[in-house]
Order: sequence, then structure tokens, then C-alpha cells
Amino acid sequence: MSADTATVVTGIGVTAPTGLGTRAHWEATRAGRGGIGRLTRFDPSGYPATLAAEIPDFDAAAHLPDRLLPQTDQVTRFALVAADWALTDANIDAATFDEFEMGVLTAATSGGFEFAQGELCSLWSRGSRYVSAYQSFAWFYAVNSGQIAIRNGMKGPSGVVVSDQAGGLDAIAHARRQIRQGTPLMVSGAMDASLCPWGWAALWTSGCVHSGTDPDRAYLPFDPRAAGHVPGEGGAILILESAATARDRGARCYGEIAGYAATFDPAPGAGREPALRAAIEFALADAGLTASDIDVVFADAAGVPEQDEIEAAAINAVFGHRAVPVTAPKTMTGRLYSGAGPLDVATALLTMADGVIPPTINVEPTADSPLDLVIGTARRATVRAALVLARGYGGFNSALVLTAAE
Repeated sequence: MSADTATVVTGIGVTAPTGLGTRAHWEATRAGRGGIGRLTRFDPSGYPATLAAEIPDFDAAAHLPDRLLPQTDQVTRFALVAADWALTDANIDAATFDEFEMGVLTAATSGGFEFAQGELCSLWSRGSRYVSAYQSFAWFYAVNSGQIAIRNGMKGPSGVVVSDQAGGLDAIAHARRQIRQGTPLMVSGAMDASLCPWGWAALWTSGCVHSGTDPDRAYLPFDPRAAGHVPGEGGAILILESAATARDRGARCYGEIAGYAATFDPAPGAGREPALRAAIEFALADAGLTASDIDVVFADAAGVPEQDEIEAAAINAVFGHRAVPVTAPKTMTGRLYSGAGPLDVATALLTMADGVIPPTINVEPTADSPLDLVIGTARRATVRAALVLARGYGGFNSALVLTAAE
């Protein structure tokens, strides 16, 4: 791959429980300030789980035109605002690009569930005349890609990836493929937000959601007390460009999407090894790097003991015993499903720029843990290459390698 066809990140937009905007998110994350608490979007008293990581102080009307509010779910509002911020961060005026040279590729796990629940309630209680025409698309998994494309006049390659928590990395990788095939600019990343009764009931069926009430003991990956994860909302939207496009317009580059791979685990009871290790090795090969080149790993961090053991074993097998720092900032944001991977990518790029690896909060690993977890406080480090991992429910594995801008 030539230097000109490399895919670089030139803009970041974040809406997350750690803050609105990249700066707020990064300040909270490097300081180890968590966003998990009792769910306030609705009364969770009648449900087995009551903790969530909500985005604070988000006023869609302050950021979006009034005409968009009746036709969008909260998750799409998060995505539209983050896309606006990412484009501004990249110093891009979409009107100066050919409309067919800009594409949008995002991921989703649940779509606009809160909007859909409201319309189903109207249908049940008032009748079909009271169901919004916007229901036809506001609930749909691809709605974020569509609304971002419409708002910014982007008519290039577009789509959506649905592979649960692995989806956000998969979307970025598919966007990189479009750039390699000649599209100069892609908007990519993911958002999820299912903090409504319908979404809450669906999330609980995974059997992986924590049922306790103490936020500081709720999401503890790689900890012997681990008992599930805490759902969150939000994610990140990134601006990806070919290196040539970015150079020609004098853009600031956060880093390069250097390598990627995806695998799928064998069926339970098949007697074959989980496939996460293979995803890591394939991603390193795609980037042309070796394990010794990686300066930090952003872990998937399931918070489920058997899944944590699989991930720790894969990292240990590739890198060696405590040979690379490992962190899981999602202990502050909860598990954001498709939004988790892009947010970790954004955080990894900020780690490279700032020379600080953010901590994994509240976790107390055992003395014989094979991982060098960054716990308690942030760690100063020179980071030139980072590995981001994500796994989706049912067996999806994705690994993405980032390298620092030259």
C-alpha cells in the first residue's frame, strides 16, 4: 500500500457518557472519571438491572434544526451531532467536495429503539392514525448513515454494518476499503442508544448485563469479581481520508488505520479454539507490524469471566506475559455496543497525541494476571502503534491497528 493510498483519521466527534465533544471525553477519560450510575431515562425499578452509563446534558435542540427532531431517535441525534463535530474538527466544508466523493459507513446494534417504542405505544393505545410516518426509517439500523449523508449532501459509497460490539471496527475497516478503491473521504464510526424499556428488556436477554446497584463494582473486566457489563450509550464518528487528499488540503492527521482483521468463533462445543488470537495476528500482518511494535492494547473487556479469560489468553499468546500495557476505558462509559470500538479508536489516537494511556477504573486484577493492566491512574508512555479489540455477541471478533501520524 503506497503512502498516498493510506487511510488517515483527520476528524473526531464524540458523544459519550464521559462527555460531549472530544476534549470533554478525553479529559474525563485520562482522569478516570466514570459515567456509570442509576438509569434515569425511565424508572428501572421493575427490571433486573438498574445501572447504565448515560450521556449527560445532551440537548438535541441546541445542536440540530427543529425539523430533524420529530423524525429522529436519540441515537441518530447523537450521530448527527458527532458527525458535525468531526467534520469541523477536520476543517471540512462538505460543500467544497464533489457529492459523489464523500461516503458514510456506520455500524449499529439496535437502531432507533426508543423512537420505535414510542410509536408502538401510540399504535397500541391510540390507533394507527397516530403512528408517525417517520417510524418507517427512524428505527432502522441504517438510519444514522442515511441521515448523516442527507444532512451533508454525501452521495458516495454508504452503508451499515451489524455485528454487535465488533461492528464499529468493522465499519471503519469497510470505510478504509472504500478509500483504497478511490473515494477521497468517508465518514465512519458508530453510535448506539437503547436505554428505553424495550431496549432494556432486549439487552437483558444476553445474560451478560450486571444486576448489582453499586456503580463502582458493576463493570469489572479482568477482575475476579466480574459479573457482567453495564450498558451505555454513545460512541464516536471519525473522518477518514486518503493520505493524498489530507496532504493536498493541509489537514492535520491523528493517525493511520494501518491494519484490520475479523474472525468468527467456532460454535460452542465444537472443540476448536476461539478465534480472537487469529484476528490479532491477521491485523498485525495487515499492518506489516509485529507484536513488539504495539505499545498499547485497548481491550474488548467483556466483564464476563469466561470471555475475559479468552481475551487475556489471546493477548498473552500474541504479546507474551505482561509484555504490553492493556487498558479498558469502557469501564467508565459502560459497554456501548457498536459505538465502543470507534470510541476506543478515538481514545487510542488521543493517547498517541498526548502520550498518556488512560486507566481501567475500579478493577483489581489478581497478582498472577497475565495482563499488564493500566489501573488506578493514567500512565505516561510513548505510543506509536495501538491495537483496538472488539467482540460481538455470538462470536464476532475484530482487531484494528492504528499507527501515529508521521
